[in-house]
Amino acid sequence: MQIFFNVFQTILDAGAIVLLPIIITVIGLIFKVKIAKAFRSGLTIGIGFAGINLVIGLLKSNLGPAAQAMVENFGIKLDILDVGWGAIAAVTWSSPIIGILIFCILATNIIMLVLKATDTLDVDIWNYHHMAIVGIMVYFVTKSIPLGIAATVIMAIITFKLSDWTAPLVEEYFGIPGVSLPTMSALSSIIIAAPLNWLLDKIPGINKIDFKIKDAKKYLGFFGEPMMMGLILGGIIGALAKYPVSQILSLGVNMAAVMILIPKMTSLFMEGLMPISEAAKKFTQEKFKGRKFLIGLDAAVVVGNPDVITTALIVIPLTIFMAALLPGNRVLPFADLAVVTFRVALVVAITRGNLFKNVIMGLVCTGAILLAGTATAPVLTALATSVGLDIAADGSLISSFAATSLTVSYLVFKAFTSNLIISIPILLVVIAGTWVVMSKLSKKRAEILAVREQ
Repeated sequence: MQIFFNVFQTILDAGAIVLLPIIITVIGLIFKVKIAKAFRSGLTIGIGFAGINLVIGLLKSNLGPAAQAMVENFGIKLDILDVGWGAIAAVTWSSPIIGILIFCILATNIIMLVLKATDTLDVDIWNYHHMAIVGIMVYFVTKSIPLGIAATVIMAIITFKLSDWTAPLVEEYFGIPGVSLPTMSALSSIIIAAPLNWLLDKIPGINKIDFKIKDAKKYLGFFGEPMMMGLILGGIIGALAKYPVSQILSLGVNMAAVMILIPKMTSLFMEGLMPISEAAKKFTQEKFKGRKFLIGLDAAVVVGNPDVITTALIVIPLTIFMAALLPGNRVLPFADLAVVTFRVALVVAITRGNLFKNVIMGLVCTGAILLAGTATAPVLTALATSVGLDIAADGSLISSFAATSLTVSYLVFKAFTSNLIISIPILLVVIAGTWVVMSKLSKKRAEILAVREQ
């Protein structure tokens, strides 16, 4: 058992670019793909994922410092620092109960697949930390391992169900069939975006506004192309950061590069995925009478969409302004501003790229993150200190745009650390409401597609 654990830990330490090809190869073999073809698919997907991460790294390394410079330039003084999802992930993986929680998440996924309660086969083991951190924080507050496990299992169930419900969006809008996104940092926005999108569609006048990037290209010509949008928005952010002209130009070109490169990396990713997807479809038709399995992947595969990046580039500076004005907020947006793309990706898919609604809904989502981050910062700071990660300087509090700042994670955390008789029903109502809205949205999309096909 120890040998197995050591091997697993070594592969996990190597990161997703090593773990993903191995898992995809194994899945290919299960679906009766020849070993050479399965390995080629796994390696191609790993290369595509590595390419996506390199471009996202380019985005973060350029956009992150610029966003942080904007914070400093506008003199926003808030006492809870956003230290970034990476620091929170380190807290998660340092917990003494992390091994138990990872096993519980994996077991939950398998049991739900067997019971046909989900179609998502989650191979994105690294992002298990989004589910685990909630259980860890519940355990830290209650000192109860069973409650910590229960919170993580509930997070897993919600994650897999939301993944199933949003898979049609991933296929229809992003053009990636047979894939779901069990990444809570992206999924959590659905809880807000789905009902808010429904509400905006009911408001006269507002429901007639439908401005998309392709419209910008139509009216702006050359300046409306994705690369030019990246150049212009990058330049604006550089100017707001009070960069010298050379750095403004550099940021603009780098954002233009991101707009062009990530779709190309995604196409490489799709090249590797298609043989596995086709084999899985054939296998399930033969063995499970047409049942469809979804391969659960990191939301990084969709954040390179030009609409997603454009939305994020607009939402980031507006989130900084909002942080200074939002009543009750004490979180200073900082390290996680560069990953706002993940928070708005499925928002963009729900609106089908309506930039007007994207910005409104994106700001509501980031506003909710700021407030939940403020509410849970004391617990998160104490937890980080308890595992030996003293990332809170001079006694200040920490937060991020991850962990229990995410709307779903916050609701589950509160459910298990408050009055269960009251909080659990509230949580169930929120999830049920989201399911109803998503079901109506899916039905409406199906009707539209049927008309188009005729």
